[in-house]
Amino acid sequence: MGHPESAQQSALAENPVAYLQTLLDGLCDLSLQDALTGLANRRHFRSVLERELDRVSRSGEGVLLLMLDIDHFKRINDTYGHVVGDKVLQAVANTLAGCIRPMDSLARYGGEEFAVVLPACQGPFGQIVAERIRLAVANTVVQVDPRTELSVTISIGGAFALQWVRSTPSLWLDRADNQLYKAKSAGRNRVCIENQPNSTVSAEEKSLLFGALHAPSGWDQLPVNPEISDGAY
Repeated sequence: MGHPESAQQSALAENPVAYLQTLLDGLCDLSLQDALTGLANRRHFRSVLERELDRVSRSGEGVLLLMLDIDHFKRINDTYGHVVGDKVLQAVANTLAGCIRPMDSLARYGGEEFAVVLPACQGPFGQIVAERIRLAVANTVVQVDPRTELSVTISIGGAFALQWVRSTPSLWLDRADNQLYKAKSAGRNRVCIENQPNSTVSAEEKSLLFGALHAPSGWDQLPVNPEISDGAY
């Protein structure tokens, strides 16, 4: 049986460029992926938030951020040990992955906390989706040993990206975290989502915003760019 070091040396000698690229790809995977659950990690998720906020500021499309926290997770670790705690994290991660669409983004944000971004999610549907996720986790059974099964619950807090307003990932996360805190304070195993503000800009308002008010003489003769007149503000 060959040694891993010998195999690596052979691969390096045969094709050093391909070998180095493989190492780089592996480091990139490690830097963007949580090793325990296989989900995206916090670093990758923050880049997703940046991307979604940029898109929302241009399109005004509703996007919901959910922060999810396993209830009484410290008690699980203290009672059953960290190996069982890891099993719980993996089971919850698998359940969450089965609840989202391909267009959604799911991450382990840290410890027992997860995060989900749901693009194209309007206000009335946010509560429904979050409740479905909460119930799916509550119905997940973790096999501790042949005689012991364990169930857990999660608390969920959510906040929509503000339409037509440029925000930051930190502010968006803070708003969702505040809702998560409310869910925890209200007894856990529940959903609290910030009301989505009605910030839709009407066609008349856009006309006023982008019209030739106070424009220099002759500006009203310039051609109108349809991407600006009908696009995001």
